[in-house]
Amino acid sequence: MFTGIIEDLGTVIKLEREQENLHLTFQSKITKELKIDQSVAHNGICLTVVHIEDDTYTVTAIKETLDKTNLGSIKTGNQVNIERAMKLGDRLDGHIVQGHVDQTAICQSVNESDGSWLFTFEYDSALNNITIEKGSITVNGVSLTVVNSERNTFSVAIIPYTYEHTNFNTFTEGTVVNLEFDVVGKYIKKLYDLNKIAT
Repeated sequence: MFTGIIEDLGTVIKLEREQENLHLTFQSKITKELKIDQSVAHNGICLTVVHIEDDTYTVTAIKETLDKTNLGSIKTGNQVNIERAMKLGDRLDGHIVQGHVDQTAICQSVNESDGSWLFTFEYDSALNNITIEKGSITVNGVSLTVVNSERNTFSVAIIPYTYEHTNFNTFTEGTVVNLEFDVVGKYIKKLYDLNKIAT
């Protein structure tokens, strides 16, 4: 379980293929606090720490993860949003995030206005995921509030702190990002759909 509050920007320093798996090694200031088997979210994807050495650690992504997220196109030198799993009893500063990416989206536009940024994203509505105005959404692991909610597009407003401390500052038109829709909303939608079928 995560909150969508990013702890660090990790840098990809090594990528190693093993059959259909990809081992990703990151350099991060939180490495010294990690341990083997720990769950860490990378751009919103929950992955398990399998190796630690000095200030670097390694996780492994399987084919399904690579196919369904933006990790499939990651390159050495890229920066990734990192968050450790929350501790029981911690404040939930963001919202409930599972670390399970629902689908990807494409950045349509980035507009700067008086010290903040408005990012608009488009996603495939055929997968039946939805946003609601002022609801929660996770973009590359960052807990955010939806504005301008439409059937297959939405926007988020980014303050300077978030812009500077996450990889949002690398987004341009066409950037592919990971989305995790609000788990509470997903359950409500599922119950609604089941009830609609039953009636």
